[in-house]
Amino acid sequence: MSRIVTFGELMLRLSPPRHETFLQSPSFVATFGGAESNVAVSLANYGEEVAFVTALPSNAIGDAAVRELRGFGVDTEFIRRSGERVGIYYTQTGACARPSVVLYDRSHSAISEVRSGDFDWESLLEGVDWFHVTGITPALSEGAAQVTLEGLEACRRKGVTVSCDLNYRKKLWKWGKKPSEVMPEIVRHVTVLIGNEEDCQKTLGIEADVDVTSGSLEADSYRHLADQVLKAYPNLRFLAVSLRESLSADSNNWSGLLADRDHFYVSRKYAINDIVDRIGGGDSFGAGLIYGLRHLDSPQSALEFAVGASALKHTLLGDFNRVSVADVMTLVGGDGSGRVQR
Repeated sequence: MSRIVTFGELMLRLSPPRHETFLQSPSFVATFGGAESNVAVSLANYGEEVAFVTALPSNAIGDAAVRELRGFGVDTEFIRRSGERVGIYYTQTGACARPSVVLYDRSHSAISEVRSGDFDWESLLEGVDWFHVTGITPALSEGAAQVTLEGLEACRRKGVTVSCDLNYRKKLWKWGKKPSEVMPEIVRHVTVLIGNEEDCQKTLGIEADVDVTSGSLEADSYRHLADQVLKAYPNLRFLAVSLRESLSADSNNWSGLLADRDHFYVSRKYAINDIVDRIGGGDSFGAGLIYGLRHLDSPQSALEFAVGASALKHTLLGDFNRVSVADVMTLVGGDGSGRVQR
């Protein structure tokens, strides 16, 4: 069986209970999460053989993080045990017109202190046919950016398919270079690119005339964006975009599109009301797309699987999408009734 590798940071997530603001009561719910680990967990739940590569300290929190991944069936063999701290992020769940808030405390985390040569990519990629990264890891430090690029160069030598979610995070790019000075070189190694209009503008300098705050997004507005991205990066096979129409913190419309050099695919749209937790929605879209492109019969089917999987993620607390292929296929097949299954 071929293997998938994802590379990035696993963090400790601290959240106030329910919809409380930070320290409204003196409690936090502690879980683990992070974009690339979220993708690994989803793919493991779909039955894929997947390994997550990162750096974690050799302490009790690092050990707990490793156990959490193993509990989902993710291979942790290649996790580097180094550094002194696990990155932390705080998230406050919004309601109605009050938005959710994320605060980062990840400076000097183990993964941000990695350096060129710390990972033996030739060994890590043995038997691997798909490698997934995001634009978050290169944002953490110059060393993390260098290590990411080393992994991608090894993938090119070995003929490994690479997917990348651009995931622009303006709060993270502090180490001296702008994302537009780093990400284009990374994307030159990518086969399947995931990114919205802001991601493409801030990281690649490619713009789309779209207002994401309007509450309404037209898929056709993205045709020009897709054409520009695919033209700029000849190695790309697909560009995928998740479309979130944010009516309020609790109510979103959710859909997606997928473009190759000959076709422009648009998914069905889901009305997601009473959102439980939207964090990890984009990661579940990416994982669903990877699974779909590997196993389903058409790009359209892969897109529908990705959007359905991420729609279900909005019903689950925490970063991880804890659904199965059967769960997603039931929703994609038209059964969104939520009736009790007996």
